[in-house]
Parts: sequence; C-alpha cells; structure tokens
Amino acid sequence: MTTIQLLAILISLAALFSYINHRLLRMPTTIGLMVLSMLTSLLLVVAGGYFPAVRECGRDALAAINFDAILLHGMLAYLLFAGALHVNLGDLAGQKWVIGITATVGVVASTFLVGGMTYGITQVTGLDLPFLHCLLFGSLISPTDPIAVMGILKKVGAPKTLETKICGESLFNDGVGVVVFLVLAGIAAEKAGGGHVEVSAGGIALLFAYEALGGALFGLACGFVVYRMIKSVNNYQVEVLLSLSLVSGGYVLAEALHLSAPIAIVVAGLLIGNHGRSFAMDEHTRHHLDTFWELVDEILNALLFVMIGLEILELTFAWPMVAAGFMAIPVTLVARFIAVGVPIAALRRVRTFTPHAAKIMTWGGLRGGISVALALTLVDHDAGEHAPILTMTYIVVVFSIVVQGMTISPLLRRWCGDGGAGNTECRMQNGRVGSPPQRKVP
Repeated sequence: MTTIQLLAILISLAALFSYINHRLLRMPTTIGLMVLSMLTSLLLVVAGGYFPAVRECGRDALAAINFDAILLHGMLAYLLFAGALHVNLGDLAGQKWVIGITATVGVVASTFLVGGMTYGITQVTGLDLPFLHCLLFGSLISPTDPIAVMGILKKVGAPKTLETKICGESLFNDGVGVVVFLVLAGIAAEKAGGGHVEVSAGGIALLFAYEALGGALFGLACGFVVYRMIKSVNNYQVEVLLSLSLVSGGYVLAEALHLSAPIAIVVAGLLIGNHGRSFAMDEHTRHHLDTFWELVDEILNALLFVMIGLEILELTFAWPMVAAGFMAIPVTLVARFIAVGVPIAALRRVRTFTPHAAKIMTWGGLRGGISVALALTLVDHDAGEHAPILTMTYIVVVFSIVVQGMTISPLLRRWCGDGGAGNTECRMQNGRVGSPPQRKVP
C-alpha cells in the first residue's frame, strides 16, 4: 500500500467519523473520532477471530503508517505551532513560575513517582518489569500532551489563568519529558547490550541544558528571522508561506542539531503569535494566518485521533498487561496531583490561586498521542520486552482523553461555579487562551 493510499484512507475515515459524530454522537470532535476509531479497531479484532486475514491486513496497514515517526517527526511541529500561535505571552509570563516548575521539576518528580508505583504494580500482576523499564513508562506518561489538552480545554470554557497554566505547561513539558525519556532509553539500551553505563547528575543537566535551552534559543532566533521577513512584506500568501517554512524547516533543522525541536517551535510560535501579530501584520494578514493554522490544526487533530483509535490493533490483550494498565490510571493521577499540588501549595504563600487549582490541573492534564508514540518507539526495538508498556500507556491515554476529557467541563462547573468560593475569575468562560492584543502596523 502506497503512502498516498494510506493518507486517502485516513482522511476518508476522519471525514466519515467526523460526520457520524456531528450527526449522532455529538461528542467533542477529538473524543468522538477516537471512540469511533477504537470501535472500528475492535470490530477488526473480533472479525480477525473468525477471519485472521482481516486483522492481519489491518495491522499491516497500521504498521505502514509508522505512527511514532509521523507524530514525533512530522505532525507535532504543526500542531505545536498552531497552539502556541494563539497563546498570549503576557498571560504566560504571569504564570511563569507555576508553568516553569511543573513543566520541569514536576515532570521529573512524576517520572519517579509513577515509575516506583508501577514497579509495585508489575510485581503484583506478575509482569515483573525491571525498575528501569518502569521509569521509562513514568517518563513517557508524565508529560501532558499539548495536542490533547488544547483540543479539549479550548471547548470547555476554563478560567483564563487555569487554562494558561495547563496549556502553557503542556506546551513545554513534553520537551522536558522527551529529554528524560531519551536519557532513560539510552541507559536501558546500554544495559541491554551489556555495556557499563555511568550516569551523573551533571551529565544529565548538561544534556537538558543543551536540548531544552538550546532549543528555546534556536526557536527564538528562527522566529525573529521570519518575523523580520514578514514585517518587510505586505502579502498574506507570502507571510503564511513564511510561517509554514518556519515550522517545517525549523523543526527539521533543530532535530538535525539534536536540540529540542518541540520547544524550538513553541518559542517561535509564541514570537510570531505575539510580536509578529502585533507589529508585522495587518488585519487582513492576521485573519488569513489564523484561518490557515486553525484549519491545519483541525485536520491534523482529526487524523491524529483517528490513528490513536486504530492503534488498538497493536496491543497485546494479555490479562496481566490489561490489569496493570487499569491499575496505572490512579497511579498516574496521584503522581500528577503530587507533582502539581506541591508547587501550588508552596506558591500560595506569595500569590493567590483559583480554588481547586491543583485538582483541575490534575484532571485537566490529559495524556495523548505523544505518550503512545514514545511507547511505540520502544516496541519497535523490542516488541516482546516492551509490549506491557505500550498496553499500559494506551489504556491510560484512552482513559485520559475519553473520561477526563468528557468530565472536565462538568467538574469545572462544580468546582468553579457560582459556589466556587465566590471567585469571579472562576465564572469567566473563555474559548481559548487570551488572544494577543491587536495593533495596527505602525
């Protein structure tokens, strides 16, 4: 099957499922698409019990898609830029301490909390995974997915500061999580090969500084160059094309330099979405830029969640793995609550927070395609050894998107309604993170 044929199938499924969801299910688009894709996958699994060729055909087609490569080295760049483009930098700066701590220290703490508790789960269920593999699971499941988070939160009307915290954290913590994951995966690979691995805090800190901080500086430089180019022309076709080249070329170049490409694109998107929008574009260009990237965001989100639903064909339905996956759900939630609750409790001494902020950030911190993609990179190297990690990851991600995504809105009304400690901000309903100020080009 050719790439064009696979793309045609995915687009057709996304369109069909979107239609069915809009006419019948009325779920949020991302959730509806994933649920319908999962049901399709389950039908293929059941049919495969009677006609094995049916399931094998589906699995062969899914293997040809190469989900982890498509997401991590392709779609992610465009989705992150589309999300960062509409984040108000002033709002983000106002929450910098919460976002900075939860996106760095919080991710590392959650990795070890989840890893430790998962090790206990695997002992109980008989999976008996090595502790290092449990840490790998903790590192890939701890970061919240900006694609899933922003796709759901912009629909539910979260309080402005809370939405900024959750979305801002999700934009940056995936880069940190990937660095932690790569370090742990490298150690695991060395040990599996019989090598002697020396791990030092200084070495890990240096790697983090190079990838994360280097990625941020690289994104700032690329964004500034494109900003100057946009400012020098007054043609929306050229300006939209420049933004597209920034994402495509910037992401690939950052990866080639071994920098954090996600962080680079987020920083570039923030620069273009704030400084570029205010000082380099007229109203006509802003309208076309927004329309283009909103369309890219919607199309890629649809394709992504269809693929997530279809990935069920890759799972191993062994009872110990499924049991461990369901037990991992409360584990990840507890670790998330501790990772965000402790910094919030400490910062409450110097600033005020929306009531129930830790609870909302815990429940609103959704996991998504990035976690599945990272788990698939492990399975690509050793399917038998890492199959439990993929199954556990998938179960947690499905629960996160479907259950947490469907219930975050009523929980917000309960925790932040008129009875929410009389907090005025909690009663504010916003469709997206505060839009940047609109100024005419001087």
